[in-house]
Amino acid sequence: RGMARHTSPHSDRPATAGPHRSTWATIGSLLPYIWPKHALGTRVRVVVAMLFLVAAKIATVYVPLVYSHVVDRLAPKGSAAPALIVIPAALIVAYGLLRIASAGFGELRDAVFAAVQQRTVRAVALKTFEHMHRLSLRFHLDRQTGRLSRAIERGTTGIESVLRLAIFNIIPTILELLMVTVILWRLFDWRFAAVTF
Repeated sequence: RGMARHTSPHSDRPATAGPHRSTWATIGSLLPYIWPKHALGTRVRVVVAMLFLVAAKIATVYVPLVYSHVVDRLAPKGSAAPALIVIPAALIVAYGLLRIASAGFGELRDAVFAAVQQRTVRAVALKTFEHMHRLSLRFHLDRQTGRLSRAIERGTTGIESVLRLAIFNIIPTILELLMVTVILWRLFDWRFAAVTF
């Protein structure tokens, strides 16, 4: 649609078919494919992937907290000998499990969301392909088909990048920032939280 040119009814000049779209408009246009109306399985996958994302971020945020408790327990003040061994050992195990959980939940999130991502890319590519075949013969004679197929391929690759950046980089970073700010507010003071935020 963007390549075809037509004559505007209010002007003698040929105009391009579509206006320039912002980045947020592009992301918004992908949302119906990520959350389709009649595909319960896809919606369940998105929800499960988001739960894994939140779990991974909770584990990531708790790693330094548990680590600080381990360090505090290894410098006891008048504790009994059994407590010197048991509590730090349990905290070290918890620290290791949190590190594993942080990476493991991230991998599970990727595995669950991969099907949604591929479905979105396939649906958009199919819609583009069908639209291209509905265009006039003149459009196809004036352009090289190889260039169009390469443009569609680059577009599908771009969709994968946009989904990965928006869902797996931007949203988790915002979530982690908010969680760290709240923890600093509760542990120290609102000024520390404000500076960090």
